[in-house]
Amino acid sequence: MAAPGDIDETQFKGLSKIFNSHTDRGRINFSKLTYAVCAGLALYFYLKPKKK
Repeated sequence: MAAPGDIDETQFKGLSKIFNSHTDRGRINFSKLTYAVCAGLALYFYLKPKKK
């Protein structure tokens, strides 16, 4: 589970501000990224040209 609400989000810098495991928003962003990567890989393999 995420840490209690006493985390100060201003202490995060760079990518850790967006993707962190200490805040709910950071955890949600990481799960969205995971779904996007999986969907992108599925589309790539579905749409790539077939070998003859």
